[in-house]
Amino acid sequence: MKLSRFRLLLLSCFLIIEQAPQTTRASKILAVYAFPGKSHYMMHTALIRELIANGHQVTMIAAFSLESQKLGSNYTEILIEPVYDFWHDVKLSFGAQHLFELTRMDNYDFLKMLQIIGLKTTEHALKQPKVQALIHAKETEGVFDLLLAEQFYQEAFLALAYKYRIPIVTTSTLGYENHMSQMMGLITPWSFVPHGFLPFTDRMSFFERLKNSFVSMFEDLHRLLIYFPQMDALTQQHFGNVLEVPKVKDMEHQISVMLLNSHAPLTTARPTVDAMIPVGGMHIYPPKPLPADIKAFLDGATDGAIFFSLGSNVQSKDMPADMVQLFLDVFRSLKQRILWKFEDDMGALPPNVMIKKWMPQADILAHRNVKVFITHGGLFGTQEGVHYAVPLLGIPFYCDQHLNMNKAVLGGYAISLHFQSITKDILRDSLMQLIYNATFKENMKQVSAVFRDRAMDARKSAVYWIEYVIRHKGAPHMHLAGLDLNWFQFYLLDVILFVVATIIFTLLVLWLVVRLLLGSDRNYRKAKRH
Repeated sequence: MKLSRFRLLLLSCFLIIEQAPQTTRASKILAVYAFPGKSHYMMHTALIRELIANGHQVTMIAAFSLESQKLGSNYTEILIEPVYDFWHDVKLSFGAQHLFELTRMDNYDFLKMLQIIGLKTTEHALKQPKVQALIHAKETEGVFDLLLAEQFYQEAFLALAYKYRIPIVTTSTLGYENHMSQMMGLITPWSFVPHGFLPFTDRMSFFERLKNSFVSMFEDLHRLLIYFPQMDALTQQHFGNVLEVPKVKDMEHQISVMLLNSHAPLTTARPTVDAMIPVGGMHIYPPKPLPADIKAFLDGATDGAIFFSLGSNVQSKDMPADMVQLFLDVFRSLKQRILWKFEDDMGALPPNVMIKKWMPQADILAHRNVKVFITHGGLFGTQEGVHYAVPLLGIPFYCDQHLNMNKAVLGGYAISLHFQSITKDILRDSLMQLIYNATFKENMKQVSAVFRDRAMDARKSAVYWIEYVIRHKGAPHMHLAGLDLNWFQFYLLDVILFVVATIIFTLLVLWLVVRLLLGSDRNYRKAKRH
């Protein structure tokens, strides 16, 4: 009897060991987050903290220092100094005085803008002496186990994976972008997947599908014929005398896994592949206690509160004076209290308005009295609003913000306004709708429930897939064969050409046969008459 129990115990131990998840030894990760976008660092910081907490060593090329995170001896920082002011280049290129004028830009301007900031910030980072030391290092074998890079117009850094012979995982702060499909071996159906810069949904009319197809194809051609050659030249300039550098489009095909700042239902349902992993919301942590003055202000908001923030790039202090006054006049007329992230001093304020240069956004949105979030529609802020089920008043300015807000409007948990078209009546009526029409809150609760419902926490999921790629040495079994095809094979143009040519040839043969038969018949009748 005792022996049988012992055998059962032994068997149980074997089963537990067999079912235990695989672990990855402490690995050496080279992270490249060289783009100086402050909002992007919400995702980067969360991921680096999680990797170090799991025992990995991270060497990071950083646009902003993570010194305040106190990450310990497993973290080495290669800081890019000074911080590159890419918005200066954008305003100079488009003749804009402030970023509020970007609402007048079209999709082609956005592509040009991303091209400018991508090339400029990459070049600035590559010139750094410590980055140059990494590029020209003599010792490369076993120095790093993985390259972790941002999927944001900084493709030259993918060459570091060839330098150190390591696999690549990229992280995209923008979520899904149409051009990512070709990178991962998938054709995006433009018939129902809207381009990331268009204010469309997955339910497009004929003319919307026409525009969506045109813009999507234009971006593909722009990347292939204009952007890639410039990034290839930059890559060759800094890596060409060290190693044989592949073309950017070929380096992109070597990405093992792409971690996307996206999650249902904030992104429209679409075809995807196993290597594209949604980890949207990984920057959201349990709420921390609010500063005493903000807490008292919100606790006393018996009629509710409104939180107003336009993010880190578009700042309220740059808003035209007449629009600042418009917002203040509307806020003054409300019973609700308003917290406004305003990056400068302001004169006399209405008694129900509090301004601060910085505010803990997610922690504020977690407060029970916050009824509306006025936002620019950036993906991080939108995710926080959804996570805490706060209806949105969106004022999108550029790129994916329009798509984010259009999706929110379709979902019934937001109202979207065009900045130049805002009047006092429009602003006040929109806020009243969001506060007093219970439908917006109910819809937001449903969306929030879906967003939170996951098989695995976003940060744990991201770390799992990074470790997975390291464990399986780049996970080549996830590499789609479509990536090895030429572009005309990938899009089946050779097959289409063959089918069309076959049909034409068959019709031509039939036409010749019929013509010969008719000709023979005429000759026969002619001969018979004679």
